[in-house]
Parts: sequence; structure tokens; C-alpha cells
Amino acid sequence: MSNIAKAFANGKAFIPFITCGDPDLATTAAAVRAMAANGADLIELGIPFSDPTAEGPVIQGANIRALKAGTTTDKVFDFVREVRKDVSIPLVFMTYANVVFSYGAERFISTCAEIGIDGMILPDLPYEEKDEFLPICRKYGVDLISMIAPTSENRIAMIAKEAEGFLYIVSSLGVTGTRSEIRTDLASIVEVVCQNTKTPCAIGFGISTPEQAAKMAGIADGAIVGSAIIKLLEQYGKDAPEHIGAYVKSMKDAVREYTI
Repeated sequence: MSNIAKAFANGKAFIPFITCGDPDLATTAAAVRAMAANGADLIELGIPFSDPTAEGPVIQGANIRALKAGTTTDKVFDFVREVRKDVSIPLVFMTYANVVFSYGAERFISTCAEIGIDGMILPDLPYEEKDEFLPICRKYGVDLISMIAPTSENRIAMIAKEAEGFLYIVSSLGVTGTRSEIRTDLASIVEVVCQNTKTPCAIGFGISTPEQAAKMAGIADGAIVGSAIIKLLEQYGKDAPEHIGAYVKSMKDAVREYTI
């Protein structure tokens, strides 16, 4: 069983996202530890990038703050080495193809394996171009996690059949950000996914409340939240980890009711 599979082995998973280096890496480390201690099953770590095309204004702001603070890919790698001393739950990077290309794909992915990163999500990588990275990911045992959007339509089955780690189902068209209501027919998407793979799927984009998380857990294998956590960082700064821990606990409690 891969480390990512373990995140889904005991019922519905709650998956928080955080941008590394916002406002600094010491705060990120404290937040990651708080999330892990309060029930996070897997954590997505964003490597800041100057043009995060999939992100709404909240996470774009986090990227800008992290870059202004001097966060680099090498510093993020060092940060992961440090938190891996006491955080054992699965960790995946969420970043952009250009970050990996500019660092050198083999160098980047081999370092992921060395420091304990279990998977990689590249939202700007088209399914048809994943072979740029997939052979290297398989060489080093790092799952290349695919995304399915409401526009994927007749490609859903194809993407699902080749999925690794977990499938990231995008709840809504557009960029990341909290939403008051999610209208996509997610149940139909998940049904097609389940017909074509045993790989677990989690729903993200727009989820911010325990009620939304519980609803998504009722449909899929897990719920992913990012912008709501970044808002806590924006509001509380270096004091945010305590608030993030309490928030993660409330969200995990919400998805737990669907765990059999």
C-alpha cells in the first residue's frame, strides 16, 4: 500500500492545502504540524509560483507573500526534510509544470522521493502531456496525481483508468476560492470515476464549511480545502497555526460522519 492510499484506508479523508512560505516557512511548519495533529489525512503543500493560473485571488496573494519572503524551491525542500522528522501522514506538492521544468524534472522528482513527498499535482499539465513527467515519477515512486474537471466529460473514464495516488475532482469551473454553493453534478462524475478505477477520489475547489465538506464526503472519498486555510493565515499571520488546527478538526469531524 502506498503512503497516499493510507490516507483513504480508514474512511473519508480530509485534505488541507497550504502555500509554503506564507508568511514564512516556520509558520508553515507549525501549521502543518497543527493540521496533522488535528486529523488531516493528507496535506497538499503549494510551492509558490509567480503565475499560479489555477488559483483565485486568495491563494494568488499567498504565492505573492511567500515569494516576497524569499521562499524558493530549495528552501521548500529543506522545510519538508524538517517536518518529515515528526509528520508521517502523506504529503504531496501542488505546483506548476514550469517550476518542475526550470528545476530539472529528474532532479525535482528524485528530490521529492528523497525527502518523503508522496505525490505531485500539476494543475496546468494537460492529461495528454503527462508523459513529460510520468516515467520519472514512476522511476522514483512519486505519484503523479490527475485532475478531473466538470469539462472533462468523455475524458473522465480515460483519466480515471490511469489514475495514481488519488484523483483530484474539481468541483466547479474557474479558479480556486470559497463558494457559497457548488452546483456541479459531482455525483455523476464520481460514478464514472468509480466505474473505471479503484483509485480514491477527493473533491476540491470552493469548499470552506463543515457542511460543504460533509456533503462532498458523502459523494466522494474525501474533501480538499485550500482558500479557507489561506484566509486564516492572512488574518492571523504567525499566530495562524492554532486557528488552522481548530479549523481542520472541525472539518475532519464533519467528514468523519461518513466513515463506516
